[in-house]
Amino acid sequence: MNLSNATLGDLPGGIARPRYDRSRLTPGIVHIGVGNFHRAHQAWYLHRLMQQGLAHDWAIVGAGVRPYDAGQRLKLAAQDYLTTLIELDPAGRSAEVVGSMIDFVPVEEGHGALIARMADPAIRIVSLTVTEGGYYPDASGRGLDLGHPDIRHDAANPGSPRTAFGAMVAALKRRRANGDGPFTGQSCDNLQDNGAVLRRTVVGLARLSDPDLADWINENCSFPNSMVDCIVPATGPRELALARDFGLDDAAPVAHETFRQWVMEDDFCAGRPDWDQVGATFSGNVEAFETMKIRLLNGGHQLIANAGELLSVETISGCMANPLIGPYLRKVTLEEIVPHVDAVPGMTPEAYVALIERRWSNPEIVDTVRRVAFDGSSRHSGFLLPVLRDALRTSGPIEGLALAEALWARMCAGRREDGTVIAANDPIWEQLTDAAQQARQTPQVWLQQRAIYGDLAEDDRFSSAFCSWLDAIYANGTEAALISYLGEASEDWRGRAPRTAGR
Repeated sequence: MNLSNATLGDLPGGIARPRYDRSRLTPGIVHIGVGNFHRAHQAWYLHRLMQQGLAHDWAIVGAGVRPYDAGQRLKLAAQDYLTTLIELDPAGRSAEVVGSMIDFVPVEEGHGALIARMADPAIRIVSLTVTEGGYYPDASGRGLDLGHPDIRHDAANPGSPRTAFGAMVAALKRRRANGDGPFTGQSCDNLQDNGAVLRRTVVGLARLSDPDLADWINENCSFPNSMVDCIVPATGPRELALARDFGLDDAAPVAHETFRQWVMEDDFCAGRPDWDQVGATFSGNVEAFETMKIRLLNGGHQLIANAGELLSVETISGCMANPLIGPYLRKVTLEEIVPHVDAVPGMTPEAYVALIERRWSNPEIVDTVRRVAFDGSSRHSGFLLPVLRDALRTSGPIEGLALAEALWARMCAGRREDGTVIAANDPIWEQLTDAAQQARQTPQVWLQQRAIYGDLAEDDRFSSAFCSWLDAIYANGTEAALISYLGEASEDWRGRAPRTAGR
């Protein structure tokens, strides 16, 4: 059955669907970056509110600034912006059709339609999922990259920008001129202090062309920090087939796990939906939740993804089932990361480690190692290296963290241990591969990538551990390195000679 408003009443039995009249919904949110995560997370929370008869004036208008977004718009428009969410629980699968998105602005050069929609006073929140590296950070990670061609273009052409942030600035300029007031900018990306990062990007870009407007935005708009969490694999043939198994022809279904979390500051200058009534948390200490999630979950992903890639393990659940990679995750997180993570209401760091182990072991979630390993240059910098710095400062253990960096360096050399090629998987893949190839003979070369490691290369304790692990990986292989770190091989590995991967 084709998915559309007209067929909602005839969906196969057992599929949950909107109980509200979608024709009576009015927009309140523009969301930029309508990927799978947004539709399984923020759009789902809003849908749940609408199912209770609430927030019908907060419907979502989708938007995007990349070529991919134009294709996504066509797919969703053809099915009235409905999405099938498929929950993958080992105990059984279920499906739900979500209807909280009602439109998707055209994706066009200069973003005129997007600017006009965000300038509409009915829009009170502009939210984004544009990936961790999509905020144009400078080399320090603490400022805006003023030399980036997109930023320079938007500064010189504020009325026809290239970036989502330039479009936000243009819309806010129009709202100020019309006396329509500000909107809230809400980042939903995996970034520490993501609201502050969004403020820095929008205000910093505005300042390049209109300092008075920049001051107005900084004083009147709000940019709440938030933490988001849900495992949402990319949609491929398997997900399309899952939708068909439920009797639905959905061009863009979304599969997801059973767990969701959304914690945010209650700082919305133009109002907000009551997301807390459907499980979201408003907190004055988002940083603690954020730190726990980023260091243990996002950092944990980087611990296992590079080892999995090198050993040709395709999925995260496969990594958890591996007799070396799963124990490696547990040992590093409990011994080297947990000491640098505080408890939050209702959850200790140790309990959180157990939670992510259960979530990642779900075989129904086909979350690929390749997806998790993507953009390691941003993810190692943001998720693992801050913990490493804390451990060095407090003289804590670092061997597992150093091994993680060595595994990443070995992965970026571009071949798995079975000899197959690892396709480019980072925005700066060529730079990483060049450094990794040189590091085969001189490991210290890898740490000289200042934009990633800063002054860590000068820390003798870390540098020595890293170089020793990279030498060991090239001499004896990934399995042998993991066995060495774990101290005692598991029963499955005792007496087995490790594979070698010489220079």
